Amino acid sequence: MPETDKERYERNFADLLQELRVAQTGVQILFAFLMTLPFSSGFDKVNAFQKDVYIIALLAAAAAAATLIAPVAYHRVLFQRGRKAELVRSAHRMASLGLAFMLVAMVSAVLLITDFILDRWLALLLSGITAVWFLLLWLILPLLRRDDRDDSEVEDVPTAG
Repeated sequence: MPETDKERYERNFADLLQELRVAQTGVQILFAFLMTLPFSSGFDKVNAFQKDVYIIALLAAAAAAATLIAPVAYHRVLFQRGRKAELVRSAHRMASLGLAFMLVAMVSAVLLITDFILDRWLALLLSGITAVWFLLLWLILPLLRRDDRDDSEVEDVPTAG
């Protein structure tokens, strides 16, 4: 028996929440690290560039945490109001935005740390490689496989709009 629209929305939302659990944990650990960094010994030795990168990493981690946690709050507000399709679409957009902020936070954190211990040119190179690696794994490869379809798979809810 094929699944109903309601069952598909429920499955899609449950799948999304599972994915968000992984991302939330990672961004929360990074955010906690960044929040404690200014209070650690040696932070007074960072230069102006490193402070700017730190602020970018901190704000991006905060934005990532907010957008990755937002679907849970959104669900609480819309709970039992018959708007699961809207919730799934909105949560998808929030999760995608959260991953983008997470990418900025992680690459900025790599830049901050590598610039502190290496020459700037090498720090920029390594951070660029890190950004490309994340983009490859998180965006490019999935987009390349997006149109591949196994006929045994159940179609997911469209996320456009």
